[in-house]
Order: sequence, then structure tokens, then C-alpha cells
Amino acid sequence: MSGMFTSEAVTRGIRVSVVAEYAPGRSRPFDKEWFFLYTITIANEGDETVQLISRHWIITNAAGMVEEVRGAGVVGEQPVLEPSQSFTYTSGCPLGTAFGTMEGTYQMVTRSGEHFDARIAPFTLSEPYTVH
Repeated sequence: MSGMFTSEAVTRGIRVSVVAEYAPGRSRPFDKEWFFLYTITIANEGDETVQLISRHWIITNAAGMVEEVRGAGVVGEQPVLEPSQSFTYTSGCPLGTAFGTMEGTYQMVTRSGEHFDARIAPFTLSEPYTVH
């Protein structure tokens, strides 16, 4: 588990768990490009069916530069989660520094048409053995 960073948040019965790690094979530190992979599990622990419509990420690097990313769904999908179902996917993030953070929200809609944001708690992106 060394070199992995995690976070977890629950909003209205939707648990968002993150495991992030440095991807040395896809990074080029000499070109100031570090690449991180994150695996996210979205679990519906509530009693209503929900669909993930879109995402909003806030990515901050070690220099304090903030990038916001918005888009439909995740990895090309807009998963529907019945109670007790979960959806897991892995994606990646390039960063111009060896350290940074990510956080955000998933825009969800219930079967009755109610919209809410499921929180993605902040998690660390860091090259192993980098102390900040």
C-alpha cells in the first residue's frame, strides 16, 4: 500500500472511495510531467436508484495552479446504481509537479428527477518518497 493515497466521502448514501497512485511508467519528471492513476468506487448505500450524470474535478498542483475539469459521465459512461450496487473505474491525471491534490463532485440524479452533488473528498497525488 506504500505510495497510495486514499479518500472517502458519503453524500446521501452515495459512498465515493478513491485510491490514487503514482504511475512512473507514464511519467517524465525531466520534462516536468508526472502522471497519476486513481481508482474510484461509487457505492449506492442508500435506498433510491441514482444515475451519475457528470463530473467536476478541481486539480491543484504544488505551485498552487488550479485546473477545473467538467464533463459528462466517467470513462464514457453514465452508470445507473440501484441500491447496494457499485461502479468502479480507473482514470489518470497528468500533473506539472510531483505533488498535488484532487477533489470534486459527481452530479447525480434520482429516478424521481432530483439532482444532487456527491462529494469526492480531497486526495493526494504524490510521487513516492516526496515529503511536503
